[in-house]
Amino acid sequence: MPFKRYVEIGRVALINYGEDYGKLVVIVDVIDQNRALVDAPDMVRSQMNFKRLSLTDIKIDIKRVPKKKTLIEAMEAADVKNKWENSSWGRKLIVQKRRASLNDFDRFKIMLAKIKRAGLVRQELAKLKKESAS
Repeated sequence: MPFKRYVEIGRVALINYGEDYGKLVVIVDVIDQNRALVDAPDMVRSQMNFKRLSLTDIKIDIKRVPKKKTLIEAMEAADVKNKWENSSWGRKLIVQKRRASLNDFDRFKIMLAKIKRAGLVRQELAKLKKESAS
């Protein structure tokens, strides 16, 4: 399978380290072989090392170093946020955040629901086994 996620202008990336961890950014310019200029609607344009970026499959069509307003319009036109939330990677991170925000009582309720579900599955399986045996 060929490689598809290239470092290019307009590539959406996820910050995987640092104070902006978990934010989606767009590469607006490549500075050198180690750094890129990144921007997002809710952050100041800054340079970032490629080691701190995880490239996604999402790419938007922008020119090199666009104005903030142009970038925001392009992101909305490409529906970046919705595409990210519907991707398996994005859904996985949403579930991780939701689980991390649970308190002890919520975890307890989930445990009870899992036990109840497992009991129902076991009962149905026993019924099916009994039917197939007779």
